[in-house]
Amino acid sequence: MIHENQSLLLSSRAKRGISVFPIGGNLETFAFGWRSAFSAAIYALQSARDSAAEVVKAHLLRETEAAALIEFAVALPLLVVLVVGIFDFGGAFNLKQKLNNAAREGARFGASQPTNDLALGQPPSVSAVRYVVDSYLQTAGLNDCGLSTATWATGGGLTWQFSGTGPSCSMTLTVDRGFQVQESVGGVTVVMVSTSVNIVYPYQWHFNNVIQLLVPGANYSLGTIHSDATAVNMD
Repeated sequence: MIHENQSLLLSSRAKRGISVFPIGGNLETFAFGWRSAFSAAIYALQSARDSAAEVVKAHLLRETEAAALIEFAVALPLLVVLVVGIFDFGGAFNLKQKLNNAAREGARFGASQPTNDLALGQPPSVSAVRYVVDSYLQTAGLNDCGLSTATWATGGGLTWQFSGTGPSCSMTLTVDRGFQVQESVGGVTVVMVSTSVNIVYPYQWHFNNVIQLLVPGANYSLGTIHSDATAVNMD
């Protein structure tokens, strides 16, 4: 049997391609050297395969990261437009509902008021409609734009207009106590005198700033929201 130092020597000689069966050696020494050389070759092949796999893996990882960055760059503008659009349209719809309710309350209250003061320049009944609308706006958490102290303006006939101007806010309230509504009853057209309340309220629109990321030069602006309601006069 060969010793450990001889094994190391034969393995080293086998790796360098030097014969491991010298003159005067035996068959056992030759077999051990051959096995050592074979093991060294297998180890070298495995090392080369592992190195190649690591290179391929790194290359694929770089390609995946690059594809992800490109996909994110393409999807980001669309995502921003979608989020801002949901925020803007949702806010506009919520504001529209509150204004509709305020106009409805004002028209319902105005229709129950007497009409014997409408000959005055500033009828108390019309002023009362203004206060009802203003109170509803404040209760709904909206800026009334100084509607409670807004100036009067006559719109002709039985129409009055209030222009409220507050900090970064300007709205218009129009009250028409002589609004005519035509209805057909049994083939006969009947004219009903009603109270109409119209509100023009500002809205901060952000969608126009981001839509240009997808459509350069596009202009979709929504500066104000309109709401109106009508109720037949009881007087």
